[in-house]
Amino acid sequence: MSLANVSLQVLPVVSEDRVYPVVDKVIELIQQSGVKYIVGPMETTMEGELDVLLDIVRKAQEICINEGASRVVSIVKIDYKPEGVTMDEKINKYR
Repeated sequence: MSLANVSLQVLPVVSEDRVYPVVDKVIELIQQSGVKYIVGPMETTMEGELDVLLDIVRKAQEICINEGASRVVSIVKIDYKPEGVTMDEKINKYR
């Protein structure tokens, strides 16, 4: 399978003082997964096999609930093409 990009924004329904700690747990999951990623101010973009990335998205929901969220709203963007797509090819000229 070819490389894809998936951007994930999680919005856990928790008290205001718990939002960042819960989001930090999701970012920790992404870090530990071994996929390439970039944390942005509104979402984290990952690069890897689509099945792996979608599994991370699924696990992110579970983390939010396990951390006390009564609900999780997630925004997911997927960039996929059969020959693969990388973050570098899209943003390298801006770095």
